[in-house]
Amino acid sequence: MQKLLEEIKSHKLIYILLLITLIGAIFVRIYNTKEILGFYYDQGRDALVIWNFIHKGDWFLVGPTTGIEGILRGPWYYWLILPFYFLGGGNPVWPANFLAITTVVAIIVLYIIGKEIFGRVTGLIAATIASFSYYLLVASRWLSNPTPMLLISMLLVMSLLLITKGKKYAWVFVAILLGLAMQFGSATEAFYIPVVGLFAIWQRKNLPNKKILLISIAAGLVVFLPQIIFDFVKGGVLTSAIKKFLLEEGSFKLSFWEIIKIRLSFYWEMFSFKIWTGQDPKFIAFFLTSFSLIVFNFKELWKKDGFKILILLGIAPLIGMIFFQGNEGNVFDYYFTGYYLIYILIFSVGLGFLAKNKLGILVLILFFFLFFKTHLPVVKSYLINGRSNVGLKEQVQAIDWIYKDSVLASSAYKDSGFNVDVYVPPVIPYAYDYLFLWKAQEYKKSPLTQDTNLLYTLYEEDIPKRLDPWLVRQSKIAKINEEASFRGITVQRRQRYK
Repeated sequence: MQKLLEEIKSHKLIYILLLITLIGAIFVRIYNTKEILGFYYDQGRDALVIWNFIHKGDWFLVGPTTGIEGILRGPWYYWLILPFYFLGGGNPVWPANFLAITTVVAIIVLYIIGKEIFGRVTGLIAATIASFSYYLLVASRWLSNPTPMLLISMLLVMSLLLITKGKKYAWVFVAILLGLAMQFGSATEAFYIPVVGLFAIWQRKNLPNKKILLISIAAGLVVFLPQIIFDFVKGGVLTSAIKKFLLEEGSFKLSFWEIIKIRLSFYWEMFSFKIWTGQDPKFIAFFLTSFSLIVFNFKELWKKDGFKILILLGIAPLIGMIFFQGNEGNVFDYYFTGYYLIYILIFSVGLGFLAKNKLGILVLILFFFLFFKTHLPVVKSYLINGRSNVGLKEQVQAIDWIYKDSVLASSAYKDSGFNVDVYVPPVIPYAYDYLFLWKAQEYKKSPLTQDTNLLYTLYEEDIPKRLDPWLVRQSKIAKINEEASFRGITVQRRQRYK
């Protein structure tokens, strides 16, 4: 603590700016969550698992799907957010804000890493970009299992740095973090493993002794233990799915020339959109400036162990995902969540060299002027309106309307209960299944499963060819007596035909 206070006193301007940055990062990550939170298929599915555990005692040994048939993550994401669902009485705002705060902690660790390797200015540049980047902000507010990867990735870099300094106990942290990366990410995070393997060869002098090695192996196994037990109980269902994905489906292929152009274009968008908000020549100019300064100073930078770690981690998924052709060839932006901050830090290294002379400082000031000019309007719009016309606010309004209207309508329809039929674009309305359960605590009643005279239909906007058949089917079941709209959601009170 004494060293920390001395550090802050010795560099007051840096830490005043850092404090302002972190306060801003917290604000843009938790402001208005109760209205703009995206609560859809995945969020509802996860919340139902946790609800059933809290209220029914239904235990679980696995977590969310990886998106690849038959392969499930471990339960660590569910265990991480479970206390906040419990403390919030089922309100999804609580776990969402908790995950958002973990991303602010990740920014703090990002600054520390930048400071330790390249200096305070570079650390501050990286922290500022990460705090107010629109796309990183959206990723930070995602109530989903990849979000903790922002912090896990930074802790992994920190642990590897500790090892280069002779702190062999950090191998235990590396083992745990590798395991957790496969639980929360399990896409490009798989490339952490070969990077750590290369790192171990490079850092032979700092390999763990027998005691630390055994503890590291044990710690890694503990992370995977729930999946191991599940796989054993279910007769090897996970290992069979992994074997099929890796060997039988040929998910990694050496003939990749036909997709390399697609991947390179994707990489550029994935990287540039974390720093800018679109394809802009001004960003290309700053990118080339940063890249040129890194190349010009590469010999000096390569002497730093931390820079080597960042380069190894940054390049590994870019190469590996060129060969990846599984999951029907689909590669999504969020697969790289565990690398976002690494790429931002590498970019910031180049900008950091600008602070060494007056002309460079002016260029750096211009960068941040344009950065905030580009980002703040879209950030403001997002914080007020969200990313779509269906957010938690509209969902809760629609459900409240149904519960309140059912009290008034039940006597007129000569029925004490009501049914609900929901249409959402992904077809399975897990989000509404959960939200009705949660709000039932407040209204002391739930939709019935047996048919009643009173039927409420709720649907989100979708393309006509998918939505219209559902509406036609509903028109044959019951007639509309009342209708209300909440941006992208329409609710109808219907009376069943006799």
